[in-house]
Amino acid sequence: MLKRIDIEEREASTLSAYACLSKNSKGRAKEEEKCDIRTIFQHDRDRIIHSKAFRRLKHKTQVFLIPEGDHYRTRLTHTLEVAQIARTIARALALNEDLTEAIALGHDLGHTPFGHAGEYALEDVCKNGFKHNEQSLRVVDIIEDLNLSHEVRDGILNHTGQTEPETLEGQIVKFADRIAYINHDIDDAIRAGIIKLEDIPAHILDVLGYTHSARVDRMIRDIISHSWGEKKIRRSPAVEKASEELRAFLYENVYIDSLAKKEEDKAINLVKSLFAYYMNNPTEVIPENKSIKSEKEQLVVDYIAGMTDTYAIKKWQELFVPLPWKENL
Repeated sequence: MLKRIDIEEREASTLSAYACLSKNSKGRAKEEEKCDIRTIFQHDRDRIIHSKAFRRLKHKTQVFLIPEGDHYRTRLTHTLEVAQIARTIARALALNEDLTEAIALGHDLGHTPFGHAGEYALEDVCKNGFKHNEQSLRVVDIIEDLNLSHEVRDGILNHTGQTEPETLEGQIVKFADRIAYINHDIDDAIRAGIIKLEDIPAHILDVLGYTHSARVDRMIRDIISHSWGEKKIRRSPAVEKASEELRAFLYENVYIDSLAKKEEDKAINLVKSLFAYYMNNPTEVIPENKSIKSEKEQLVVDYIAGMTDTYAIKKWQELFVPLPWKENL
């Protein structure tokens, strides 16, 4: 039987000098007995997959609110695409694939219902603001108490924003997240009739590719070729420029003011209405972890951020839509 120590020895002999080896992890905040079969990062990955927050991702919006159709991305399918892209890059660079996968699978656990619309709503009403990456860390640290390794927690927290993850594996996830959402958002927007492929400036497609698979392949290969043997994950100037221009195109034509996004104001108002209601009626908040002792606003945020799109709509209807009644005959 292949045991944990065998896997750790194999990592040490086969992975890059810049890889984060499982045996060199800074460990967990609360010490616990190590698994004899799995490395610490493999154990973290399994804990994330079996968490309740991970299961809820299948009913959370990625970009388009409650789309009618079976092929639009959800927060769960986005997460799986990020994990696949990140693992491919990590494997090619001889970095720790298990650490990369664990970070990727956990990076969006704290995302709100209704995608970034929900995040904007909570950011606006909370006195301490709201960031989904910080909420993701709170989910694994406090709400579900997964007691993950330092490296996975760092990668989850810093998968977005200005701070770089400590490990190359975490940096890979940061790039993989953007590769995934830029390309699948194009795919979904074309399927929805929001844009056509020919709407995208040709000079961008000339660099990145004219099909979904070609663009993903180009971006992945570019990172691999420019990061091999380096202490930092990087892209070529040409691909970086084209990727940022493509992202700007999506913001102008898909993320803002498109027909598919016209319902976002309703979603923002819905989340704000739920927040105001539960702040005035905190005893109706259903905490996922009843042992948590946080201030009222944080408990309300935890409750709302943990909702799926469908559950948030259901609770709003229960609270604000008059129920039909029957005449007593």
